[in-house]
Amino acid sequence: MKAEASIGTVRLTGDVRSAAETDLQSRVYEDWHSLPSGTERLFDAASARSVFLSRPWFYNLAQNSLCPMAQVRFITVVDGSSKPALLLPVYCHDEGVLTPRTVEGLTNFYTPLFEPLISANCDRARALDAMARTIADRRNKWDVASLRWLDKDSPLFSEMVESFRRAGFIVQTYLCSGNWYEPVAGRDFQQYLQKLRSSVRNIARSKAKKVERSGRARLEVVRSCEALGPAIQAYNKVYNSSWKNPEPFPEFMPGLFRSFAQAGWLRLGLAYVDGEPAAAQVWLVANGVASIYKIAYDPKFRDLSIGTYLTLHMMHNAIDVEKVSEIDYLTGDDRYKQDWMSRRRERWGILAMNPRTLKGGAAIIRHVGGRFIKRRVKGLIESLRSGKLKNINAVPAPESRISKVED
Repeated sequence: MKAEASIGTVRLTGDVRSAAETDLQSRVYEDWHSLPSGTERLFDAASARSVFLSRPWFYNLAQNSLCPMAQVRFITVVDGSSKPALLLPVYCHDEGVLTPRTVEGLTNFYTPLFEPLISANCDRARALDAMARTIADRRNKWDVASLRWLDKDSPLFSEMVESFRRAGFIVQTYLCSGNWYEPVAGRDFQQYLQKLRSSVRNIARSKAKKVERSGRARLEVVRSCEALGPAIQAYNKVYNSSWKNPEPFPEFMPGLFRSFAQAGWLRLGLAYVDGEPAAAQVWLVANGVASIYKIAYDPKFRDLSIGTYLTLHMMHNAIDVEKVSEIDYLTGDDRYKQDWMSRRRERWGILAMNPRTLKGGAAIIRHVGGRFIKRRVKGLIESLRSGKLKNINAVPAPESRISKVED
């Protein structure tokens, strides 16, 4: 379906309007300041679902963790009364003559969850269709759309896939990462501990007693902006001494601390041994969910198990003091996360390729055609080896699965 342009507005870079949807209008804006009035309501509603869909999250990500060539954009859909119905924060980049011009969700390796921000009062399917057609609009010159860290179990996931297909894209979906979490279900901390495997529970308790008997440890949980100065220094000392790779964007975490402390969501747990920073954990608490975002400890305190001691303290605080309904270890299938959590869900990605453009067609051949041909050849070889020629014409279109492990 071919997109038609409507009346332009300030900083308008793309526009789509269908005769069948005269009450919806889609535009692409270039910066935060030009967003239409009412957009803040979408951010507020989304932040009630997850802090990773909030304005502070996206703003810090855009300011402190993107390469200089990345161009932030905001795809919006407004209804007939000019009320925002959908907002999709994205960034675009063009890496060279032979590579496709890609528009990506405003995400990267720091992101644990992403989705479009959609008003509860709009027709979601039509808003998503308008979003997909805006991306397909030839004037925006996007060959590929890539949205990652999506909730596979949400109806929104399949609805987005169908909207991209209706807009003419060839779509692939793929696994980004597992996500381990724990529904608290009204239990207190001791009841939560009793549900852990006995080996995990007993070792954790034994390590905690060892730390307490030493009398060397002190814990604190920083929440406010006023205490952040020395807390950030302590966090950086622990993180830089740990096994973790150096932060590729050093200003991202301090920016996160400041913006989330201001919003009241930060719980920065610090453990000191003999007055020296020894372990740090970044927890984010909002909407009844405690998200464990970063953990680190100084290996020279490994024998004291100070990291486990801090984990127990943060768990106790989240369950018995904060009264959260869920603890979320975010992305990654690390074994230690499975020790503390009992449930797993998945974060997936959508890759939508535009067959109307030369580079979009090349992307289809690369991501779909190449794998399809390899599967057919592999099936033929296996059939010949077994002495039977199987019906390889029924090979389904491939589904790529890209694993990623976050901190």
